[in-house]
Amino acid sequence: MNAPTSMPISWSSSLQTLAKKFGRDSAAIDGQNQTLTFTELSLRAHALATELLALGYRPGDPVATLMPNSVDAVWVSYGVRLAGACETPLSWSYTQDEIAWCAQLAKFKHIISLSAREPDIAALGFTLIDAAKIRDRSAHGDPSVLPAISGDLAGRILFTSGTTGKPKGVMYTHAARWQGEQLLKASLPFVPRRGARILLMTPFVHGSSLLTYAWLDHGGTIVLHDGVNIEKIAPLLDTDSLDAIFAPPTVLAKITGALAPKQYPAVQCIFTGTQPLTPALYQRAHAMFGPKVRITFGKSECVNPITILDRADTHAYFSQSEIPPGACVGWPATGVEIKIEAPSSEDEPHGEVWLRSPHMSAGLIDANGFRAHTPDGWHDTGDLGYVDTAGRLVLTGRVADVIKTGGYRVNPDEIEAELASNARCGQICVTSLVSDYWGEIIIAVAEHAQPGWQEECERLVSGMSKHKRPRLYVGAASLPRNPQGKISRRQVSKMVLESHVLTDGPYPSLSTKP
Repeated sequence: MNAPTSMPISWSSSLQTLAKKFGRDSAAIDGQNQTLTFTELSLRAHALATELLALGYRPGDPVATLMPNSVDAVWVSYGVRLAGACETPLSWSYTQDEIAWCAQLAKFKHIISLSAREPDIAALGFTLIDAAKIRDRSAHGDPSVLPAISGDLAGRILFTSGTTGKPKGVMYTHAARWQGEQLLKASLPFVPRRGARILLMTPFVHGSSLLTYAWLDHGGTIVLHDGVNIEKIAPLLDTDSLDAIFAPPTVLAKITGALAPKQYPAVQCIFTGTQPLTPALYQRAHAMFGPKVRITFGKSECVNPITILDRADTHAYFSQSEIPPGACVGWPATGVEIKIEAPSSEDEPHGEVWLRSPHMSAGLIDANGFRAHTPDGWHDTGDLGYVDTAGRLVLTGRVADVIKTGGYRVNPDEIEAELASNARCGQICVTSLVSDYWGEIIIAVAEHAQPGWQEECERLVSGMSKHKRPRLYVGAASLPRNPQGKISRRQVSKMVLESHVLTDGPYPSLSTKP
């Protein structure tokens, strides 16, 4: 872990201050129209913390949470950290096998959830802490302030997306968690006014929860929906009820695709990140909301913000006559250091991105146990990229995704950047299939493909070196994504081989399985 710190974190005192300050104002509203006031948030969170302490939990002990996107997810998250326990959030969509794997890494014994998941929880040998029962008995009372928590203890375990193998646990101390929240709050593009609303639609276990803590500290209100439901979102936009939206590119694509050509100038900011934002998608968002898109870079290993490209800077970048390949994610946030290692081979023009920051995780947990980051604090992100002449970080791909074909190393992100403007299909994933002849065969897989999409792809990559162009093209109804909305290239390759037969050789081909 990081070097111990004596800084105590008074989560309980801070939340009680918010409750006294904002009282019956709405802290959260969910897609089922349930509301949570700041007073209720404090009462329920303290009731859960008291329950955990009564069960013998000590600061730093892991406890899992398994909650759908709802107001209950909010106070449960707050309650775990009030007790000083190590919050281990699980996605509501996790299967039994995925829960069991996370338990193997994090070593939790209890799962805070709802009775609907009790059969799954019991079948795995864990004990349910029923959130609904705690909620129902927390309606009254004036909770005592709980002790402050030592900053060097484990405070949260997140799980990586698992796009290149089984997920790893990412452990944060309470101090790093507190520092990350302060940095995110300080770097917001504006201070949310009391009651200002932000729409959150991604799983609460990652990006949505991070923005929740920052937003509520200012007395704002989160509107927490479970996915992109246009029928529920459209009225919020039509009545100018939203001040901001957290919309990664996959979410933003759904909103702009469903609601264009309407315009919503009342929205002050579109927070985006987690995936590259294409120029075409930016232009659609700009037409709908104006120059309101803000890009940040964050990872499970070091949560937002690592870098920031604010609204005016994002607009200026995407207004250039020629936009360089790659994803510009902006300048390092305060206290964040970035360095680029030398490329690993002559075929790879860009090196690996390393970072260190006070709000970075302490280390990773895999099947072999906990592994701290390097003693000097640097973390290899696995991302490829460079720092441009303006000092901004530009990401160009992932080390693990580099394709080795015909003796060449090819970055699939470079190809995807060339294909991003194809209007005859949805998102395109460039991945590979194992080949005895080529080593790997580059393939392009598109969702919602329309006639002529392949010809348009071939035109778009015609200026690239021949070894970088896809050899095979496949249309799909949709592309497999993880709970954070990221496309798994490994799963895309698996999906293609489940429905097609590969004929290998100098001129490979795919045929549909009967």
